Parts: sequence; C-alpha cells; structure tokens
Amino acid sequence: MIRNIFNFINLHNGEEKKDKVLENVVSNISFRGSNLWILACAIIIASIGLNVNSTAVIIGAMLISPLMGPIVGAGFALGTYNFSLLKKSFKNLLIATFVSLTVSAIYFYVSPFKDVQSELLARTAPNIYDVLIAFFGGLVGVIAITRVEKGNPIPGVAIATALMPPLCTAGFGLATFNFSFFFGAFYLYTINCFFICIATFFVVKFLQYPSSIIDNKYEKRIRYGISILIIVMIVPSFYLAYNLYKEKKFTKTAEQFVQKEFENNGYTVIYKKINYNSSPKTIDLAFLNKKFTDNEIISFNKMLADNGLADTKLSIRQNDTDIKSEILNEINKFDNNISEKDIAISKLRQELDSYKVTDSTLIQEIKILYPAIGDISYGKIEQYPRTDSARLQFTLFYSGKDVDRDQLMQWLQKRIHEKNIRIISSNAE
Repeated sequence: MIRNIFNFINLHNGEEKKDKVLENVVSNISFRGSNLWILACAIIIASIGLNVNSTAVIIGAMLISPLMGPIVGAGFALGTYNFSLLKKSFKNLLIATFVSLTVSAIYFYVSPFKDVQSELLARTAPNIYDVLIAFFGGLVGVIAITRVEKGNPIPGVAIATALMPPLCTAGFGLATFNFSFFFGAFYLYTINCFFICIATFFVVKFLQYPSSIIDNKYEKRIRYGISILIIVMIVPSFYLAYNLYKEKKFTKTAEQFVQKEFENNGYTVIYKKINYNSSPKTIDLAFLNKKFTDNEIISFNKMLADNGLADTKLSIRQNDTDIKSEILNEINKFDNNISEKDIAISKLRQELDSYKVTDSTLIQEIKILYPAIGDISYGKIEQYPRTDSARLQFTLFYSGKDVDRDQLMQWLQKRIHEKNIRIISSNAE
C-alpha cells in the first residue's frame, strides 16, 4: 500500500531525459536577437498596463516575457555544479535586467501620465507571501520543464511569479526619482528570481541530475552559501510582512472602535481616514449632523488606548468648509480618471443642445396656419455679423407660395421664444 502511494507521487514518473532537459534549459538562457526584442516589447506592454492600471495587459506581458530562461538556468547550474552554465545564466540575467530597467524607465520618463496606480503600489512592499509565491511557483515551473508532456503550468508560473511588473515599477521609480519605489520593487524582483532559482535547485537535486564535480567540499560550500542567501533574502520580507500585519490589525481595530463608539450610537460618519504611517497614528472623522464638544473629543481620545489603539490621535472635523474640501478630495481620487472625460462630454452635449430645436409639432402647426407652404426645414445656424464673434440664429426654409413673412416671424417668436429669427423662401430671388 505504502509503495503504491510512493509510486503515485513519484516525480520520476513521466520525467523527460535529463540530457534533453538540460539542452532545452541551455537554449533558453541566451538573450540575443529575437529574445531581446521580445523582452523589450513585453516590458513596454507591462509598463503600459501599470500606467493605465490594467491587470489584463500586465498578465499578457508576463506571458510574453522570456525572463524565466536564465533564472531556471542558474538553478540547474547550481544543482549540477556547472559553473560555466551559472556564469552564462547570471550574465544573461543581468543583460535582461538592465534592458528591462532601461526600457521601462524611458517609457515612464516620456509618458505624460505619472500617477501612482494601485498596480504600481502593489509591487513596492514585498513580504513573506511573495517569497512563498516565488518558491512554489518556481517548483511548479521546473517540475513542468522536466516532464515529457509540458502541459499548462508554465504560463501560470509566469503569471504567478510576476517577474515583469516589479521590474517595470523599478523603472518607474528611476524615471520619477522615487527611490523608495525603486528599491521596494527591485527587492521584489530579486526575491522572485532568487526563490525560483532555489526551487529549481531543490528539484534538480531531488531528481538526481548528474553533477559536474565530485569534491564534497564544493558541495558543502554551495549549500552553506545558499543557506546564507536564503536567510538574507527572507529576513527583510518577514519584517515587511510583520509591518503589513500590524497595519491591517490597526486598521481593523480602528474600524471597530468607530463602529462601536459612533455608528452604533446613531452618528452618521460621512468622512473617515485612518493613517497608520503617521506619528502618532491618526483617525480623522466627520459626521453628518452631530457636533461634539472639546471635552467629548478629549474623552474619546482617552478611550483609544483601552481599545488597543495606543499612540493614536482622534480628530473630528466639524468645520463645514474643511469637511467639504476633504470629501471632495476623496471623491476626486476615485473620479480623477474619468472626470476630464465627463467634463468634455458635458460640454459637447451642451454645445449640441444649443443647435437643437426639439419641437416635434412645430411643422404641423405651421402647415395648418399656412397651408400654402410646401416643404419646411428649420434649425439653428451660426450667423457672423460684422464682428468676428458668431451668434446662433433660428432659420426656417420653406417652399411653395409666398406667405406674410412678418406675420409668420411674429408667430414663431412667440411660439418658440426666440427673438433672432430668419425666414427664407425658395421663391425669393
């Protein structure tokens, strides 16, 4: 029974020949010619996706990217102690990284849109979860590479490990001289590369690929070196994950405090801003119609420590002007991408409406009053008097017998409430 279970989960089942796998890995390491062009195009696509905050475009760029080649090559080189292959892999990875940073930095420098979108922000603070994604994504990738039937995992690995977006975000940091963005994003890229490489190393060792050296001293040095690098890479990510945990915990506690002390007592909160990164931490609130005294605000601040919100200040905005400006600022953050388009559309609609005469019964009434008139056309056209400025004039064209135009004009002025009217007959010479 146990033997059957081991056979069921045995990685050697369906394994490709080792020399063929190594041949494929080596062939995908080099960044020359078409590979370099594909990488540059993928970088531009990913940068555009980050620029316009489009997840679909970013995923497309990750699928195109050939960056996995030298990273997997480095893992195979470490696993087989092939130092010439390791040197070649690192060289090509450095070339790919330099090209990617350069292309993305140029794009973001030239691009007129430099707003920090959510997709950019998501790549600036890596944590332990990114380590786990990179490691297990790398495991899936290398297992798929060593199979006879490659299957569908490799595209999924490219998406999950996300090598392109951090590089593009680092390029954004360089282009905008925002070095906190650059270092955060580049650290995430380094984590992804390193742990994909380490995952490859473990699988290669587990599958017992032939080693290029026999000396156990080299093996021990490499293992020690890898162990030290793993610790160096993981420790900052644990620190960042801990900070993220504390921030989420503070936000949740602050939300619960606001709900318990204000919302549950019938006070309608119309503005709420929780800031964890300030010193002290702050909770800003504004209410629909409730005004608090200074003593009440002091009392609420004393409650904060008892509710797990030490080193926090509660501010209640009660100045109508300040509240309006803060609410408008919050609304503008969400509507910034579409507000300009809405304004342009509104102006166009107003301009079109100024030319329209929306009265479906006008022609019928004219024909009843003036049966001698034949075809009728009317509308508002721009009239240019002796000045350069134009004015709109209601103009009516008609065919058939002539009628008393003065009488028709007086009737139209009262009927459509327009003073500036012009009547033209097709019979006029």
